[in-house]
Amino acid sequence: MKIFQWFYPTEHVTAASEITPAWLSDRGIKGVVFDIDNTVVPQDEPAGEEVAAYFRMLHEAGIKTFILSNNREPRVKAFAEAVGCAYYFRAQKPSRRGYLAAMRRMHLRRREIVVVGDQLFTDICGANRSRIRSVLVDPVEPKKDTAGVKMKRPFEKIVFRAWKKMRQKNS
Repeated sequence: MKIFQWFYPTEHVTAASEITPAWLSDRGIKGVVFDIDNTVVPQDEPAGEEVAAYFRMLHEAGIKTFILSNNREPRVKAFAEAVGCAYYFRAQKPSRRGYLAAMRRMHLRRREIVVVGDQLFTDICGANRSRIRSVLVDPVEPKKDTAGVKMKRPFEKIVFRAWKKMRQKNS
């Protein structure tokens, strides 16, 4: 059971939009590292006006943002430019490299950052390996997951249930 803890998020929310400046302030967070696909928008979708407005709201509140993705540069760069933040592409999550680069680029400490993603085995595991808090969000549109992600989802459900059970037992 201990091995599951590598994949346990710090918190869980239904959608990234629930992570507001007040929510972040309550936790002492000054920077957010976002995954893109199925975290903020459906797989391979561009950042629409609603998403751009969400990022503007964060920036206007003084929250730094960063995009960390395993996708290729054209996809990640276009999204990051649309929402006005720095990015790291082909991150090979759960490798620590991209997480630590995000921390350096935002000029923040681990305790001042949170990682937001939809996958336990990449986004959340990488955050845990980097000793950064994490927030698991429900996938925006699971039907648009890539084949590789679809194969992992049943296993993620097992880990997620174990995490919820552990949280209930500890509360």
